Amino acid sequence: MKKQVKVVAAVIENEHEEILCVLRSSTMTMPNMWEFPGGKVEEEEDLNTAIKREIHEELGCLIEPDELHNEHIHEYDSFFIQLITIKCRLVDGIPLPSEHSKLLWLKREDLSSLVWAPADIPAVELLRKEWT
Repeated sequence: MKKQVKVVAAVIENEHEEILCVLRSSTMTMPNMWEFPGGKVEEEEDLNTAIKREIHEELGCLIEPDELHNEHIHEYDSFFIQLITIKCRLVDGIPLPSEHSKLLWLKREDLSSLVWAPADIPAVELLRKEWT
């Protein structure tokens, strides 16, 4: 039976209505694919605590979760990922990639120009629908 991993990801929008996207590094699984920043929820950790911790670890900035954006279960070859995307506000600091090879701020209408990790695609599609 495949393991299921619970993951939170932040949809962070700046004052220019651009959304933060991060590129997985060549050393990560699914290298060179774009995703929303975040990571695994630790045992007995709530979603808001997990997303704040992950963004601080990965990007060195502080965020405040606002609302649940999307929840989706995606099956990969060896595991299932339960990806929970949360709309968040940047409250302190400037996001800088430490684990990822690149970050980019994009308008909603341009999100589909990137090659996304499969689990992130439903959240991307929902963001694009909100724009239209």
